[in-house]
Amino acid sequence: MTDQLTRTPSALRVVLGSPLYRGSTVALFLSGLGTSAAAPQIAQFLVKDLGSSLTVAGLYYLTNLTAPIAGYLIGRRSDRTGRRLGLFRVSAAAGALGWFSIAFSSQLWMPFVISAVILGFAGAAASQLFAAIHDELEASPTPVGDGVVSIVRMALTFGWVIGPVAGAYLAAQTSLRVMLIATALCTLAQIVPLGTLREGAGLAPATEHDVDPAARAQVPVRAMAPLLAFTGLFILVYAGEPIKYAYLPIYMNGQLHFPAALSGAIIGIQPLVELVLMPVAVVVARRMGMLPLMVIGALFGVGANLLFATTGTAAGLFAGQLLMGGVWGIFAGLGIIVAQRLLPAAIATASAIFITAPALSSALGGLAGGIGAGTIGLPLVFVIPAVFALIAAIGLVVLHRRVGNRI
Repeated sequence: MTDQLTRTPSALRVVLGSPLYRGSTVALFLSGLGTSAAAPQIAQFLVKDLGSSLTVAGLYYLTNLTAPIAGYLIGRRSDRTGRRLGLFRVSAAAGALGWFSIAFSSQLWMPFVISAVILGFAGAAASQLFAAIHDELEASPTPVGDGVVSIVRMALTFGWVIGPVAGAYLAAQTSLRVMLIATALCTLAQIVPLGTLREGAGLAPATEHDVDPAARAQVPVRAMAPLLAFTGLFILVYAGEPIKYAYLPIYMNGQLHFPAALSGAIIGIQPLVELVLMPVAVVVARRMGMLPLMVIGALFGVGANLLFATTGTAAGLFAGQLLMGGVWGIFAGLGIIVAQRLLPAAIATASAIFITAPALSSALGGLAGGIGAGTIGLPLVFVIPAVFALIAAIGLVVLHRRVGNRI
């Protein structure tokens, strides 16, 4: 037993020893850094620099609805050709072009069109990296494969931890346009860590279910049903995030009158907990299964939102954020793995569909939160994402029974 443990490499060592894994980790950090720097500032840019109203600025986020379509098209192309890294570079370059164009926009309509047409394809870059990583793990299996994916995924989360602070600071010291240019540079810089690396020549052994790339690309809708169901349940869980980020600060500042430092600490604790728990989730999932653990994660979301809705104290809101850290430690660390296993015949398509799901969640959360805040008010609006999370937990139980114990 001791010899077995000695021979098992650590996931971190495997990542550091592979140009693909190592480069993907740095690339996804840069992706998260750039995107999260711009996300909280884009509405302010539309209002301050382009003269938009607050209502029209809020509609900008609906342009994310094209991302799943673009991601699906890129995913199908990737599964047909097997050129993951080539499509990754094209998607990253498209993203850089999109952010540069937004930074230099002179008319209000321009960011809307650019985001809907160009940035939708940019979101496919990350899915191509995860597809390439899956191919490499199939070709060169390792007992810590799930840990490798988790570490790479953590880099994206770490970028989202730093990005909002860095973006706000840069915008304050320079301008919103300079901040958007920095986002474009981060998006383009994703290409650098992977250099001229190409897909490895070695592939996993073919099976009777794995004929050729063209055949894998033609996946019937029925075969995609488990993946689509899982993605829909993930959307329900994620829909609580835009509601929380929109209304929890307003609730803390406007009704509870918390000091700015306390409100910031409550908001900032979640991603730190998430980073700590992501590798833990991989270890626990090996014992109990990924979908059963996600059921627990969705129930964490129920508890977190009920705490937001009912406690009205700093301790209660901190506890809610700790639970939300548990939600995303589980879903962020394991979600992409589950998606790929639910559609093993089309890995890039599965990755793209799952990774672009937050765009639909943002639209759902924004709509539900806006209606809820206007009808039942704060803090009861947080009951809505609690109900969403409960439905997701029930759905995950049903899905686990349908797909069996393979996930």
